[in-house]
Amino acid sequence: MAGKMVTSLDVAARAGVSQSAVSRVFSGASASKATKEKVRRAADELGYRPNVLARSLITGRSKVIGLVVGYLDNQFYPDALERFSRLLQKRGYHILIFLAKGLDEAAAQEVMGELLDYQVDGIIAASVGLSDQLTRRCDEAGIPVVLFNRGHPDARLARVTSTNFASARKVAEFLVAGGHRRIAHIQGWMGSATGQERDAGFRAGLAEAGAEPWALGDGMYTREDAARVTREMFSQTPLPDAVFVGNDHMALAVLDVLRFELGLSVPGDVSVVGYDDAAPAAWPSYDLTTVRQPSGRMVEATVDMLLEMVEDKGRAPRKIEIEGPLILRGSARVPEGWQ
Repeated sequence: MAGKMVTSLDVAARAGVSQSAVSRVFSGASASKATKEKVRRAADELGYRPNVLARSLITGRSKVIGLVVGYLDNQFYPDALERFSRLLQKRGYHILIFLAKGLDEAAAQEVMGELLDYQVDGIIAASVGLSDQLTRRCDEAGIPVVLFNRGHPDARLARVTSTNFASARKVAEFLVAGGHRRIAHIQGWMGSATGQERDAGFRAGLAEAGAEPWALGDGMYTREDAARVTREMFSQTPLPDAVFVGNDHMALAVLDVLRFELGLSVPGDVSVVGYDDAAPAAWPSYDLTTVRQPSGRMVEATVDMLLEMVEDKGRAPRKIEIEGPLILRGSARVPEGWQ
């Protein structure tokens, strides 16, 4: 077949099946194992590859999911992206990744317009917010959107998060039970629903014990800001005896400042608790006590919800919260009898 464009008719003739059988095999529709083997063997022998773009024009489906992510510095997100890619591929979809230049709605606005031009079947927005204008555009285009690890007050937006409020409240209970009395909080970016929910849960947990945050500072989800806020908090006396940090990416910077710049013992002088259970949290050099975000379950729930909405345009968006445990390691004193 050298020099000639191979078609599905050629594959059908070589395999001894109908053209519709070839179409079913490459579209993922129902076909017997024997038919699949014959068609794929014939396609390999002829060097045939289906024209995905042409098929999308016929079916009106690109089988591509767009993913917008605000930043990859936090290792929670590279892990989640790999899970998304593998799971979507298993479900017969491909993923198109766009990196927004920041976490706010303006950053998402810049890339979402371009993403819509690719005729994606659905969109996952990870760690970025969407404006009313973008939400309306997606609605008008019939493209479902699911927010991953980011809440939003707009009821039109489906979302999957961990139990931010309840988990942060549990951290406060844990630190109070450990005998800490000067408990500080380095917040995640307070312009995000995630940061607000974790902050509110932490305050609620302290309030139940008749306490309030000893010190507060917005770490903006960056190492640099978290380090700066740590230096400011620990420049005054008496020093905090515990710090809850809004995510692990910031918490690692906090540990570095406390140990290597300020010469403090962790957890002897100060306990530190993070949020995410990103891979470095378990490294012996950090040994960070943290709330585990169940990344695998969150990714599965996001994909399931999005593909349900792709298949059924009338399906109402939902809000899913998935609970994760507090992982006890060496960066915080453990209360007696705590489980």
